[in-house]
Amino acid sequence: MIPLEINGKRQNIDLPGETPLLWTLRDELGLTGTKFGCGMALCGACTVHLDGQAVRSCVTPISTAANKKVVTIEAIGNAPVGKTLQAAWVDLGVPQCGYCQAGQIMSAAALLAHNAKPTDAQIDEAMSGNICRCGTYTRIRAAIKQAVAKRGGTQ
Repeated sequence: MIPLEINGKRQNIDLPGETPLLWTLRDELGLTGTKFGCGMALCGACTVHLDGQAVRSCVTPISTAANKKVVTIEAIGNAPVGKTLQAAWVDLGVPQCGYCQAGQIMSAAALLAHNAKPTDAQIDEAMSGNICRCGTYTRIRAAIKQAVAKRGGTQ
C-alpha cells in the first residue's frame, strides 16, 4: 500500500510503486482531468502538482508521490491562484480543443504560486514544457497576465 494525499484526501493505493501517477489518477481514482499526451514528459498534458511543484505525472512513479500532496486540475480551483487562472482562461477564451489546457493551467498555477509577478520571459520558461497543438500560446500568456493583474501581483 502506498499512502498518497490527492486533492486533500488521504488514500492508500494498492499498486506497484513504479505505476505512473497518471494512471493511478485516471484509472484507479477516476480523476480524468489529467490527460495522457506523450508518455515521455514532453508535452505537459499530464501536469499535476506534487508538494506545490509542477510535475509530469506520466513519468512520476506513485512511490515518488508517497506521503506528498498531489493536486490535480479537479482541485486547483479551490486555491485562489487556481480560481483566478481558471476565470482568466474562460474570460479570454483560451482553449480551442482544450486537450492540453489542464496541464497548461497546472503549470501556470505552480508559476504564480512561486512568483506573483512573473516577466514574459519567466512565463515563457515556466510554460515551455507545455505543448498546445492549437497554438493558443499568446492567449495563455495573456490569461496568466490577467490573473496576475486581478490578484494585484500578490500571492
